[in-house]
Amino acid sequence: MTSTSTASIFEHKLSLLDGEETSLAEHKGKAILIVNVASRCGFTKQYSGLEKLYREYEGKGFVICGFPCNQFGKQEPGSDKEIKEFCTTNFDVTFPMYSKIEVNGAGRHSLYETLIGKDSPTKGNVKWNFTKILVGRDGKPIDRFGSLTSPASTKLRKAIEKALEE
Repeated sequence: MTSTSTASIFEHKLSLLDGEETSLAEHKGKAILIVNVASRCGFTKQYSGLEKLYREYEGKGFVICGFPCNQFGKQEPGSDKEIKEFCTTNFDVTFPMYSKIEVNGAGRHSLYETLIGKDSPTKGNVKWNFTKILVGRDGKPIDRFGSLTSPASTKLRKAIEKALEE
């Protein structure tokens, strides 16, 4: 496995919140919205909109992958178990949620190096929680949306629909 930004998003080792080792390989051929999430953020209510978006497009080859991150205002202090309970209880989240990772800096997870590293079309540090990176069916990042972009945003929905057509 490589940690360079030229690696495929499907190559990186990940863990789900329940501890199961996995990767994004199970989502090959789908459009993927990768979101760094946090439980104690002003944008946390976006979980509801993300879940709605996931349920609407899931049958068309779309998946949302949530990656808890505690790098922004320490707004994700919980354990994986606590995060899972929070998301399930408060927002009925059914899309895949992964173990907490770092998205910026020296500890940046290799997946995010691929997504936002210097060779990526969506390059540049993540600025805050609930940054959304849209990945095409081919596994390549195609667009990026900041925290202020609601899951109900027409711009985001159109980008997802376009990615599903390709």
